[in-house]
Amino acid sequence: MRIIQEIFNFVMDLVKSRNLICELTKKDFKTKYLGSYLGIVWAFVQPTVTILIFWFVFEMGFKSQPVSNFPFVLWLITGMIPWFFISETIIGAANSIVEHSYLVKKVVFRVSILPLIKILSALIIHLFFIAFLFLMFVLYGYPLSIYNLQVIYFLFATIFLTLSISWITSALMVFIRDVGHIIGITIQFGFWLTPIFWSITMLPLKYQKILKLNPFFYIVEGYRNSMINHQWFWNAQRNQTIYFWTLLFFLFAIGAVMFRKLRPHFADVL
Repeated sequence: MRIIQEIFNFVMDLVKSRNLICELTKKDFKTKYLGSYLGIVWAFVQPTVTILIFWFVFEMGFKSQPVSNFPFVLWLITGMIPWFFISETIIGAANSIVEHSYLVKKVVFRVSILPLIKILSALIIHLFFIAFLFLMFVLYGYPLSIYNLQVIYFLFATIFLTLSISWITSALMVFIRDVGHIIGITIQFGFWLTPIFWSITMLPLKYQKILKLNPFFYIVEGYRNSMINHQWFWNAQRNQTIYFWTLLFFLFAIGAVMFRKLRPHFADVL
């Protein structure tokens, strides 16, 4: 009951602070690329180059075959695009409190929206890549389908998941700066342990069950079910959906409680 009240209060605060959130999001987005000659172009260069490298290595180098009779490049980018969003938001949101220490010290407002600012800033780029993903499918001769609308659901699930994690990491980051390095290493492990450029069907069933405990697997697999397999998540991922949202509400509760307990001490440390 308490977690439901916490969610309700947070949503109401978002509504009340919507203008401030929009302004801080725009400022964060501009600041991120301010001072470089290419500016915002860099936001698209790094993910695009990474996709091209993996595509070249595995399709041209290792001669990777189509996955489930589907072009490898489409299968690859459908997994990599949500991962780019996940990794950028988790890393960026972890630093959000430290980065905006001047707001924590001098301004009275709900500090818990600061991780959300980083997530929304990254969302702008992610929406572009989702549009790029749809375009690639059309260019390869695969018409858009009603199943593609599930991307909206998985996008919401990703935002909720990264926000819950960032409440924990951003609060700890204020007191333990080593958390940033731990997050970086964890993201690297997460990339290789999440079936992004390899199929989970390559592993024995007992190992598949272990890797499916990774909540990011649910997101990546969900994008592929939406774009490639054309399966509704409540059919293809019924048990995983129950597990995912149970874990998510658990993380949300931990994040909300931890943030509320540590918030009064932020200004003393920063």
